[in-house]
Amino acid sequence: MTKALKLVAFCLAMLTAAPSAFAASIELPVARQTIPAGSEIGHRDLVERKFPSRTATQFAVASHRSQLVGQVTRRTLLPGQPIPINSVEQPLLVKRGEPARLVFQEQGLVIVMQVEALQNGGAGSFVRVRNVDSGLVVSGRVQQDGTIRVEN
Repeated sequence: MTKALKLVAFCLAMLTAAPSAFAASIELPVARQTIPAGSEIGHRDLVERKFPSRTATQFAVASHRSQLVGQVTRRTLLPGQPIPINSVEQPLLVKRGEPARLVFQEQGLVIVMQVEALQNGGAGSFVRVRNVDSGLVVSGRVQQDGTIRVEN
């Protein structure tokens, strides 16, 4: 067998083996460099790296960068490591112990009052707040603008 035929045979063997080799790996987003806790993640902070496909099934890690961009890190992320889903969270719009605005709206009636947040919360999360004047504690959903809306 000539060298050329051996090369063709080798290439054909690689092409037939390639699909199984690619099926055994998955690309996951990883930090390009160390990202400190409390930092917001941007597109430039991430790169893709190949891992064994079992990595995504065995561990709760982000499988796509859209799950990470715009999120805030809860702990330091190391470069080149898969990013656990629980290591990021929505940016905090309401912070515990700080003043916030509570909004109640029903049938054209709008009531807005100053409250003290009893919990941290990002957009969409439920938080408990205390009316500064009466001491009454209520819960509401944090809105994109940082206000807290009481739902019936």
